[in-house]
Amino acid sequence: MYLRRDRTMIAVVIMVDVAFHAGRAGLVSGADIAERAGLARRGIEPLLQALSRSGLLDSVRGPRGGYRLGRPARDITLDDVVRVAAHDDAPEAGPEGHLFERVISPGWKKLDELVGKQMAVLTLEEMVRRAETSGLRRPVHEPISFSI
Repeated sequence: MYLRRDRTMIAVVIMVDVAFHAGRAGLVSGADIAERAGLARRGIEPLLQALSRSGLLDSVRGPRGGYRLGRPARDITLDDVVRVAAHDDAPEAGPEGHLFERVISPGWKKLDELVGKQMAVLTLEEMVRRAETSGLRRPVHEPISFSI
């Protein structure tokens, strides 16, 4: 379930992007997420909907709408995100045969379990910290001020 599945990788990118750029207070548009990730908006829309239905994202409609985290970043693990993305994922056709069934598949399941344990403790908050440590800067949301 964890090892290099495009749909799950994109879901993680979406969630880390929202955590980094919007958090729980601000909003980020689906178009901005798609642009920063180099993806087509229509391609990520089903994932945005699935993440919203699961409660991991809040969706706000309207001209100034967008997405924000449904829970604090410290309370959302990568495992939560992957499970939502993998839930709708159709099973892939794969190899068959004795070597696959007796050697590759059991070994792959063991690796998957190890990765799953790590993803269960890795939060969006930690991923945002890693982004900041790597030199990325979070956007500063300036308050609106009016002068008359």
